[in-house]
Amino acid sequence: MPVVRIPTPLRPQAGGLDKIEAAGATVGEVLADLGRQHPAIQERLFDGAEIRRFVNVYVNNEDVRYLDDLDTPVGEKDEVSIIPAVAGG
Repeated sequence: MPVVRIPTPLRPQAGGLDKIEAAGATVGEVLADLGRQHPAIQERLFDGAEIRRFVNVYVNNEDVRYLDDLDTPVGEKDEVSIIPAVAGG
């Protein structure tokens, strides 16, 4: 089952966990399963049906925005990382 890495700012919505196994064959399915397991994280990740623009999602260090976005295939041993965007000035 794919593992989702949870960043520190989202861990309170994920029961304090830093990684969670989530089922699915695509990034969208994995994130939907993560949302079913931890509903509070769902609104932090999505704006409607789309990933919020300040949330970056990677599969094995590849940005899904440059792959197939939510339709990016995910294998049993893949790692999905959620990385909030950092801004500064």
